[in-house]
Amino acid sequence: MPLTPLDIHNKEFTRGFRGYDEDEVNEFLDQVIKDYESVMQEKNELFTKVNELEERLEHFSNIEETLNKSILVAQESAEEVKRNAQKESQLIIKEAEKNADRIINDALNKSRKIELEIEELKKQASVYRTRFKMLIEAQLEMLHNEDWDEVVDTENEEESRESVHTGESRQVD
Repeated sequence: MPLTPLDIHNKEFTRGFRGYDEDEVNEFLDQVIKDYESVMQEKNELFTKVNELEERLEHFSNIEETLNKSILVAQESAEEVKRNAQKESQLIIKEAEKNADRIINDALNKSRKIELEIEELKKQASVYRTRFKMLIEAQLEMLHNEDWDEVVDTENEEESRESVHTGESRQVD
């Protein structure tokens, strides 16, 4: 067990036949007591300071650990956000590709339908043209037919007869 300044102060030496000078010993002991008190006080102050520093170190170690954990959580969150963003972008791209395919397919279907309609209209126009041509040819044939000439001649004769009858009656007037 270490000595205290009080132990040093209270220490008594036995006196011998030719002992030391008591005043010198007491002065020396007083000096030792002061120095020892100073060392003890410095030791206590250093001990207190060490405790404070250890507490601060523990506090900062806790902060460091918390920060490290926070950094890990932030990194994991960033990675998760990145993964989610990549998944979402892939979904958006797939959706856009589906929409593009649908639009292209719709356009192709409409194009084919329009092509079929155009072909149908061409066929109908061709049929109409052929029928119209046949009708005109039939009408021309009727005009060139001798029966038509007879009808025309018969009509002309009737008109002539009428004009003769009408002409005679006009003269009488």
